[in-house]
Amino acid sequence: MPTTAAKIMETVKKENVKFIQMQFTDILGTVKNVTIPFSQFDKALEEGVFFDGSSILGYATIEESDMRLRAIPETFAIIPWSEGDTKTARLICGVYDHDGNRFDGDPRWALEKQVEEAKKRGWLFYTAPEYEFFLLNLDEKGNPVTETSDAGGYFDLMQDRGDNVRKEMMNYLDMMGFETEASHHEVAPGQHEIDLKYTEALNSADRVAMMKYVTKTIALRHCLYATFMPKPLFGVNGSGMHTHMSLMTPDGKNIFNDPKGAYKVSKNALYFIGGLLKYAKEICCILASSVNSYKRLIPGYEAPVNISWANLNRSAYIRVPAGRGTKARIELRNPDPVGNPYLQFAVMLAAGLRGIDEKLEPPEPVERDIFKMSLEERAALKIDSLPGSLGEALDCMRKSKLIRDTLGDHMFCHYLHIKEKEWHDYSSHVSDWEIDNLLPSL
Repeated sequence: MPTTAAKIMETVKKENVKFIQMQFTDILGTVKNVTIPFSQFDKALEEGVFFDGSSILGYATIEESDMRLRAIPETFAIIPWSEGDTKTARLICGVYDHDGNRFDGDPRWALEKQVEEAKKRGWLFYTAPEYEFFLLNLDEKGNPVTETSDAGGYFDLMQDRGDNVRKEMMNYLDMMGFETEASHHEVAPGQHEIDLKYTEALNSADRVAMMKYVTKTIALRHCLYATFMPKPLFGVNGSGMHTHMSLMTPDGKNIFNDPKGAYKVSKNALYFIGGLLKYAKEICCILASSVNSYKRLIPGYEAPVNISWANLNRSAYIRVPAGRGTKARIELRNPDPVGNPYLQFAVMLAAGLRGIDEKLEPPEPVERDIFKMSLEERAALKIDSLPGSLGEALDCMRKSKLIRDTLGDHMFCHYLHIKEKEWHDYSSHVSDWEIDNLLPSL
């Protein structure tokens, strides 16, 4: 991929690109876009593109709305299904205020700052998300319905629409340089997973943001609807975004690896785990950001509920998968794909670095099935629980200095305001379950 403005211009001309999408995300992770024609591209690279920030969720008020997008050259990619007179490329942009300063409400900026904190220590933060989603059918009006595109289960080999759509998505992602590693059918009917190659966190978050756009676009081309809603169907597994992470040196040494250490990982790896455990409740509102996220985080569906770590136990909040050397890593299991990947990776790194700074020793790993333990057994092992609802998660976030420091005052306050409204609206809604189960007897 071209990494300078001059090389981008050369590629755009060579490939006969007609339009460029200048992309960024709002506070919740929705991809936003300003499309410019090739004739304006040279000017956009030099001066940026102006837009109204007051119209973007979580950005700014009308009084401070003038903002500018500046392209990040290394994010250039041609959108592979576009061609001819509509051939299009994309560039992810940094957001700047009217004075030319980086805007505090830009979610990518929050991750950039945490990545710099790691670099000050000589480390690069790498992530690899396991990205799950459902493919649903559309009704005659083109609206999604809770009817899945297939009836498959975990790793099933099925020659159906969902299987072929997933392969097409992988082809396009690879054409954009995303380097997919694997894909498969997940546990629930209509549920799929695509895994991206391990890469530096900023690049990884850029890919996740774009991947949502690719996934939805290709699904619609096949008359299907791709949803990242964590739990769109009752009684089946929900969609997560298990995230593997490690700290590396610029020359490729894995900071988490230590063949002579406890569990064959380093002290810093254990401290990183300690930080994720200590701050699990505080960061949960970012990692599981929707009221629906907490329909997934319940016992019985392979999603973590309890704050513990393990090597093999898949009911744990954190797992240290098999693989050492350059493959030594930590897997965090409660994030889901509905959130903003920039904020998710930022708080993961912030909590882990805080664990290293504070030398937080984690307790012993728990290799038993925690779901089958009694309350007394869990209490004896000092196993706490994640928040049980968005409301509880908001309470934990509201008191968190770690999250305020990571997001900054602007994003911290705007995020709380938006999510508190979501929680209030949800809590005040009278559901079908209440009508069906309470109305006849009360």
